[in-house]
Amino acid sequence: MATQKTSTDKKNKAQLELHPSIKQFLSHLALAEGLSQNTLAAYKRDLSLFQSWLSQQNTPINSVTAETLEGFMLDLLQQGRKENSNARLLSALKRFYQWAVLMGVFELDPTLLLKAPKVAKSIPKVMSESQVEALLYSPDQHTPLGIRDRAILELMYASGLRVSEVVELPFEQLNLSAGLVQVTGKGNKERIVPIGEVAIEWLERYLQESRPSLVRNRWVPTLFVSRIGRSMTRQTLWHRVKNLAFDAGIQTQLSPHTLRHAFATHLLNHGADLRTVQLLLGHSDLSTTQIYTHVAKERLSQLHKQHHPRG
Repeated sequence: MATQKTSTDKKNKAQLELHPSIKQFLSHLALAEGLSQNTLAAYKRDLSLFQSWLSQQNTPINSVTAETLEGFMLDLLQQGRKENSNARLLSALKRFYQWAVLMGVFELDPTLLLKAPKVAKSIPKVMSESQVEALLYSPDQHTPLGIRDRAILELMYASGLRVSEVVELPFEQLNLSAGLVQVTGKGNKERIVPIGEVAIEWLERYLQESRPSLVRNRWVPTLFVSRIGRSMTRQTLWHRVKNLAFDAGIQTQLSPHTLRHAFATHLLNHGADLRTVQLLLGHSDLSTTQIYTHVAKERLSQLHKQHHPRG
């Protein structure tokens, strides 16, 4: 009976039609604010979860109070949902109700008196410079895919681009003669990032030797292409980086942002100021960039202990 009930609950949840106001809000995020598909999918999951919970409570979405929201968040905590996830979900609810009141869809915003739970920022694990060098040298530079992989890794480490920014980078936004790349980041915000000589050298080699043999006679708008000559996906690139790291014998746990973290931390270790790193990463808030100062200080402390005679 319990199994049958669980199956029925899942079926009901799947069949739950999104409230028109949520659909309008998601359309607004997509059209007016230009959020990425991944971000839109996260908003949709969070708001669908909230609507499903309201349905179980027989509470209309336009009758929600602060007490209703507190009950919802409490239920999630009791189910073992992580604080990071709850903070993101509450942020989605706040944005949804702010938009709904502004557009005259609802009269009151029940999130006004709610405060997001404080979530401790986790310090990202960063590869050492020697590990990055080992990763950069791991692709086979005698094959089209190896040349492509080396060009990707060099560009990521030279510029700090996100994985999504790399795979979506239009061909024409790369200016090798000027040593610059124009990036469209989160929220359609554009930034121009310089790239170094080594990255330029490998990108030129990729464009001359590798890309033509991969795309053949097809036109592909993105700079980097897959083995079958089509635009790459985030998943494809991420798995490729993990496999190359394994080949290089790197034991550090990797994430899609590993080279981005290394880019920022190594810049700070070599004397770059925080504001410059913020601009290069495309962070809208300096506090987001400040996490890397903790990484840099931790690294310096480790080096001191390792090499100082009284460390």
